[in-house]
Amino acid sequence: MTLRIYLSGEIHTDWRDQITAGAAGLDVTFDAPVTDHDASDDCGVTIMGAEPDKFWHDNKGARLNAIRTRHGIEKADIVVVRFGEKYKQWNAAFDAGYAAALGKSLIVMHGADHQHALKEVDAAALAVVETPQQVVHILTYVLSGKLP
Repeated sequence: MTLRIYLSGEIHTDWRDQITAGAAGLDVTFDAPVTDHDASDDCGVTIMGAEPDKFWHDNKGARLNAIRTRHGIEKADIVVVRFGEKYKQWNAAFDAGYAAALGKSLIVMHGADHQHALKEVDAAALAVVETPQQVVHILTYVLSGKLP
């Protein structure tokens, strides 16, 4: 059984690379949002024209990015959402809620310092982990029934 995994959330660390490398050999495919921060922020105005107001600049980019994000989440069997240390990732929380509303299997990843702030997100998840390796172990178990 091939599983499609959507990797959502923070873009400032290599957690996606750790998961994809750790899952080498498993019957999985991965999708993700655009992780080039500047491209993600500026795609709307670069493609559709400049906006003098920052709100509309961001709105154009958010709408274009939503095309990819919605498609990735809708097609995914499992959605992994990572909340990083440095920024409040409101988009990650939105993605987790969207995945939960669609009935997707949801894995949430964050450190202990985010437990209280993310308690509702965590309650919607089937698994809450702290490391990319734990995600790989979950994927291995789901696909093979084998423990690490």
